[in-house]
Amino acid sequence: METPWKRREFLRAGTAFGAAWAAKPGGLSPSTARVGPAGSFKAVASGNGIRATEKAMALLKQGADPLDAVIAGVNIVEDDPEDMSVGYGGLPNEDGEVELDASVMHGPTHASGAVAALKSIKNPSRVAQLVMERTNHCLLVGEGALKFALAYGFAKENLLTDRAREAWLRWKENLSDRDNWLPPASKNLPPELQAYVQTYGTINCLALDEKGNLAGVTTTSGLSWKRPGRVGDSPIIGAGLYVDNDIGAAGSTGFGEANIMNVASFQVVMLMGQGMSPEQACLEALKRVADKAKRHPRLTGLDGRPNFGMSYYALNKKGEFGSATFVGPSRFAAHDGAKNAMRECAYLYKAKS
Repeated sequence: METPWKRREFLRAGTAFGAAWAAKPGGLSPSTARVGPAGSFKAVASGNGIRATEKAMALLKQGADPLDAVIAGVNIVEDDPEDMSVGYGGLPNEDGEVELDASVMHGPTHASGAVAALKSIKNPSRVAQLVMERTNHCLLVGEGALKFALAYGFAKENLLTDRAREAWLRWKENLSDRDNWLPPASKNLPPELQAYVQTYGTINCLALDEKGNLAGVTTTSGLSWKRPGRVGDSPIIGAGLYVDNDIGAAGSTGFGEANIMNVASFQVVMLMGQGMSPEQACLEALKRVADKAKRHPRLTGLDGRPNFGMSYYALNKKGEFGSATFVGPSRFAAHDGAKNAMRECAYLYKAKS
């Protein structure tokens, strides 16, 4: 049995080396645009990840480890105050504090790291990588995650932008007409500040290098207006992200609680291991989540559909990739090594007219 020292050195060395079904109900037919030649570079991401796939591909072609590539890709979105679902500028919890979650998984070593309910650090994906590389743990949360990040030189920052603060205040002011929070007299607000319901958003990014090695990252500011300390699926290995270097990688965006209850990213990878294409595996996982949701009175609408959103993204070892979502049309980002483009997701249900 190897000692903890050997295990740490192995993980560190591994990362350092990398761096020097048929028709779908209401959905789309298989697309050859989602398949690439075996052994070629690939980068796949959620719909807000077109810049992430571009960056990840550039680094892959320079010889970077796929984990370093996807983390650098999502850092662009984490740093962008205009994306209100990830990192700096993310929508806060009910107290007006931004809490971030992230996980990473490295195919060649089958190592993972994650942080949850992390405040004041805008790149949780990088902290999650350090948890993987520099500890014997898989997940650090809250104050412990913050202290760990500070110990490794991350700077505390105020993550609540004026735009996100305004959205939070509008939510607070419209919760009730029996409290002392009053909305402004003017109603001329941008659309994103007029939505008072809870929203969720995340970025997932997966990559394959020319050696057939896989990696993935999922990072988010989580459910808006959540209870402080709430943790979704993004930092949970098997739920928000899973990588098996012998099979493929998968990640998710959407309502985290439903995803945790189904460990669906793990399911997607296992279904690919049974011979399904990435798109078929994503659709099958969605069907299973929808079926389980029917048993939960708070998770199903009057129409029998899940009353929440969910999307999966998958990439297998052969370089095939795909995505599926509950309600279409919807798109995801993918770079096939030659072209970076938004592509159509398969889906279970058509949007209501």
